[in-house]
Amino acid sequence: MPEPVTPASNSASATSPAAATPRRFTPLRSEIPTWQAAALAAVCLVVCLVIWWGLTRGETVESRLLSPNILPSPQETFSAFPSLWFERALTRNTWASLRRVVLGFGLSVAIGVPIGVLCGCFRRVAAFFAPVTIVGRNIPIAALIPLTYSLFGIGEFQKIMFIFIACVAFIVSDTATAIGEVSSRFVDTAYTLGASRRQIIMKVLVPLAMPSVFNSARLLFGLAFGYIMLAELIKVGGESGGLGNIINTSDRLGFRTHILLVLMIIPLVALAIDRLLYWIQQQLFPYVYGSDGLLHHALVKVLRAWEDLWSQVFHSPRAADGQDGGTVR
Repeated sequence: MPEPVTPASNSASATSPAAATPRRFTPLRSEIPTWQAAALAAVCLVVCLVIWWGLTRGETVESRLLSPNILPSPQETFSAFPSLWFERALTRNTWASLRRVVLGFGLSVAIGVPIGVLCGCFRRVAAFFAPVTIVGRNIPIAALIPLTYSLFGIGEFQKIMFIFIACVAFIVSDTATAIGEVSSRFVDTAYTLGASRRQIIMKVLVPLAMPSVFNSARLLFGLAFGYIMLAELIKVGGESGGLGNIINTSDRLGFRTHILLVLMIIPLVALAIDRLLYWIQQQLFPYVYGSDGLLHHALVKVLRAWEDLWSQVFHSPRAADGQDGGTVR
């Protein structure tokens, strides 16, 4: 009779060199050094450039796999950058697009976060706003273009409101979710210590949920920077058309090189802003990311100064009246 397989033999087979090799070189869900991440990213860029060059190499149109009217070569594309910079006012249009995104997205955060906090704290408020958030999260972004044209015209205000309407439902929903994910033990502990409902919201739920809320807003900002391209299809008067208008105009005129350059610039600008927001996120929440917490300490000092001012304005008159009354008696 064949001998039965024992647990020892199973463990030996599992730790054999053949079985350990895949885990050693491709570990599941493990971190890699920064230099490896940068190297792999560089390799990916090189591969993309090589494929691009291979599809567009050739001195004549007939010798190319893709016509320059479809895809210009890397050399043709990058050599057109000076004309994009000077003739198409790249800096001014980039700033115009960024300003619209910041204003529209800032408005959505200013309105969406407080509503999301209320939705996360009170079920009735969440039920009231549920139709708005469901529609806002699922409506196609392109469908908002004619709606905002009819409501706000075709000027600068329309572009800002387009970003606001496109993002506010996501801000409300993500904030409510972050509030709801705070463990109940923190709320129970605060009640045990005698905290009021307002104190629990402002000093327990909101601070614990803010790291998740900020992270969601940071990721959504990158999407909002892409949304603005849709709103900039129409340019009014002498205003800066933005990067979306450059793409639209270049498509009509057949400037494929300018389109490709703008499509490269947009992710670079979005990445730079994302890294800045991530640094702010780390400094605001050092208890999550283990940073120096420079912005966190500054914010704490500002909030404490505000609380002291609030208490002096609204509580010192009562204390003075009580002291006067005690003196009279």
